[in-house]
Amino acid sequence: MSRQDRADALDAELTTRPLPPAAVSVLGGWLAGRGAPYARGTGAHAVPFAPERWSSVPAWPASAVPAAGRLSRARVTDAVREAVRGGRWTEALAVPYAWGHGGTGYGPHRLRKILAAPHAPRVLAEAASVLGEDGAVEAYRVLRGAVKGLGPAFFTKFLYFVDQAADAPAAPRALVLDRKVARVVRAHAARVGREADLPAAAGTAAWIWSDGGWTEHRYAVYLRWVAHASGQLASAGIGWPEDSPDLLELALFSEVWDPAR
Repeated sequence: MSRQDRADALDAELTTRPLPPAAVSVLGGWLAGRGAPYARGTGAHAVPFAPERWSSVPAWPASAVPAAGRLSRARVTDAVREAVRGGRWTEALAVPYAWGHGGTGYGPHRLRKILAAPHAPRVLAEAASVLGEDGAVEAYRVLRGAVKGLGPAFFTKFLYFVDQAADAPAAPRALVLDRKVARVVRAHAARVGREADLPAAAGTAAWIWSDGGWTEHRYAVYLRWVAHASGQLASAGIGWPEDSPDLLELALFSEVWDPAR
């Protein structure tokens, strides 16, 4: 079996096997406790935010974000909706980018370099159009490697919020995929592979669920797995809402569940 054959076999197991009972229990406990504010939507999820750090970014919409404190997903969605309606594509990236950096200090400098690319607005507009017409995976394909410095951990945030702001959701829905989420999926994939007696399961999982540089195929696998796992959780009697894949993404990002345990 080649390395790619092992990867394909692991993907097949990952996207069809149910979550273990311990995962369902942990995620249900989180939803009943710390995750309760997100039971009806993830819009309340907020990160630390210091807007004065971002004021030097050319596309920064000072009137669209709070003056200080925390920046929520709902507020980012509103800002992106207004930016998209006005065709202000660099602004539509800037606010999700800031949300993604939270309280870290190096984001504005990196964002200025990204936005300095003259073709950035055109690429972002194309990705948003493809998202609405062909879904998240094809939009991911448009953005992958298209703008120097804009990697999948942040352009999936752009896609996620553009999708959230749209009148009709994309199919499949766009979700954030970053290093923290990928590491949880990696640990789970390794465990699934071992349980399925697949050869070199841990090494295969480490290869395909690396810390970055994911292909559009890898993103498609991620979306399929989240949809499958979310459907299982919604039918598990733990109060998990239907059609809420970003709730699971938030739980993974928040390190609610450690598959290695």
